[in-house]
Amino acid sequence: MTATGETPKPRMSGRARLYVTLGGVVVAAIVAGGILERRIHVSHLKDVAQDAAIPRVQVIMPQKGPKTRTLDLPGNISAWYQAPIFAQVSGYVQMWYKDIGAKVKAGEILATIDTPGLDAQYAASKANFDVAMARYRLAQITAKRWRALQGTQAVSQQEVDVQAANAEARQAEVEAARHEVSRYAALIAFKQIVAPFDGVVTSRLADVGDYVNAGGGDVSSRGTATELFSVADVHRMRVFVSVPQDYADIISPKLEGDVSVPQYPGRVFKAKFLATAKAFNVGTRTVTTELVVDNDKRELWPDSYANVHFVAPGDPDILIIPEGALVFRAQGMQVAVVDADDRIRLRNVTVGTNLGTKVQVLAGIGPKDRIVNNPSAGLLEGQKVYLVGATPGYNDAGATASPAVDKGDDVRAMPAGDSNAGDTGVRQ
Repeated sequence: MTATGETPKPRMSGRARLYVTLGGVVVAAIVAGGILERRIHVSHLKDVAQDAAIPRVQVIMPQKGPKTRTLDLPGNISAWYQAPIFAQVSGYVQMWYKDIGAKVKAGEILATIDTPGLDAQYAASKANFDVAMARYRLAQITAKRWRALQGTQAVSQQEVDVQAANAEARQAEVEAARHEVSRYAALIAFKQIVAPFDGVVTSRLADVGDYVNAGGGDVSSRGTATELFSVADVHRMRVFVSVPQDYADIISPKLEGDVSVPQYPGRVFKAKFLATAKAFNVGTRTVTTELVVDNDKRELWPDSYANVHFVAPGDPDILIIPEGALVFRAQGMQVAVVDADDRIRLRNVTVGTNLGTKVQVLAGIGPKDRIVNNPSAGLLEGQKVYLVGATPGYNDAGATASPAVDKGDDVRAMPAGDSNAGDTGVRQ
């Protein structure tokens, strides 16, 4: 112990001091390194964030319009003539002679109807005619005798005139009876159901013993009337196509189409323009157009579906772009154009005919403008962008390449979400 009574502290050796000093240096180095590394990471992340904030876009160049335009539309094939045939007299089907698919000539008998009631009425009308004729002859004889006594004291002039008028009335009754006989004779002719024109029987809805109504047809159990037969003239066929309003300019007497049907794969039937409605359907904005196709071999059938392929001249002087390049905003239809400084310029455009996946642009762009393909709704006027190439296998087909991209640069439409994203942007 010291004179003051305190216990003296042990002195640190030189080696211990060295160890403490070295430990402090190491800790300070670690702390300083961590701070420096964090600052580097923060700076790097800031650069990455700033780079990622610049949109990546793919640009395309406007193309010239096609020299020809093609259009495929569904069509409906109808017979040249097609008529449902109803009965004009009431009775029972006595016999039918033509089944479905049978070829018939105009006036050929399809079926006969048994009409006992009509036959009786026809016989009664002929008997009434005979009675009227007998009365007329008697009236003629009587009038002749009264005229012979005219001018004598035996008869008066009034009586002579009455008999002459009676003879004329009997003559009128004869004419009425003759017309009645003619009317029933015409109905008797309708006992035979005949084909109205040359063609094919497409349906038979009558069978032996069926009751048919005059002017109605086959009466079913519910009382509804249907036709007895249906006959179609198929030597030529009508093809009805609904042409959209955008393509109505192709309709002209020179219009031709290639008709194909599912039952004949690879076969093409040539169709020519016949008529058009010259009015659009308010619900579909299409105009019904009628084509005609020869059917000498009877290969096309009525009421079948067809695909009609049209080829019409185009206008190569009008530029076209993909539909996906258009944006519609409050200012109207626009496209996003990348200027020489790689900044966005929104331009109003006037579109023309829709060609399917592409659309005509009548005004607003030039042939050398770089247009953003599938632009984002967030693109703003004057915004800086990076240009990238097309994504292989996704949007490279049909796109005009953007200016040359350095080898090794990332050409994906969107940058990768890793820490090196800031180094993959293609700056031009």
